Amino acid sequence: MSPEPGAHAPSAAPVRVLMWSGPRNISTAMMRSWGSRPDTAVCDEPLYAHYLKVTGAPHPGREEVLAHHEGDWRRVVDGLLGPIPGGKPVWYQKHMAHHLVGDIARDWLLAPGLVHAFLVREPTAMAASLLKVTPGAGLDDTGLPQQVELFRLLRGRTGRVPPIVDARDVLENPRGMLTALCAAVGVAFDERMLTWAPGRRETDGVWARHWYAAVERSTGFEPARPADEPVPPAARALGEACLPLYRELWDARLRA
Repeated sequence: MSPEPGAHAPSAAPVRVLMWSGPRNISTAMMRSWGSRPDTAVCDEPLYAHYLKVTGAPHPGREEVLAHHEGDWRRVVDGLLGPIPGGKPVWYQKHMAHHLVGDIARDWLLAPGLVHAFLVREPTAMAASLLKVTPGAGLDDTGLPQQVELFRLLRGRTGRVPPIVDARDVLENPRGMLTALCAAVGVAFDERMLTWAPGRRETDGVWARHWYAAVERSTGFEPARPADEPVPPAARALGEACLPLYRELWDARLRA
């Protein structure tokens, strides 16, 4: 397999992989996959408390999240740029792109040693799932505008195409897509990324009990199942609004 544009050569230097996703994706399963590597530390949506504080969004467990997680984005960023937990050589950071709200600066995203990647999902299916749990969600709640903003910023500043993976591609070919993603971010693929033990993790956010039931039952990536119900008009409309942004990222995605 030839290197993709934006691929990083493997390095002995610490690698911080910032994976930018939207909601109702396979982001937590991807965090499980990377967390199965013995050389990798993971963190779970470190900017979530900031997002809740700024937006006032009435998410389940809101007060608990605000009480247990840092809500000052500057302190969060200081931690993300600080020592890697456990002294490990790889730090996988699961981020929700729509958490980039309020006065969060963008300059820290260009700090040396950060490798950004993007996780996307077909927008109509994503919208149908999102509106079930967040009625009234709009375009900004999908994370796609923020993903595209960051994608363009990184491509413009570095001259490279950041690695992008599509959820369906991962579910259909986990080994191939994870191998391609690892090559693109500069680490060796590890067979242990394909499976994991069920259950909760100490690294999960306190919101896990509200959102992670399916992931806690999982032991690996499962093939995508076709939807068994019609797509509501609101979800179809939101999916159509997302489509140009999704296509911009999808066209540049990694292939196995």
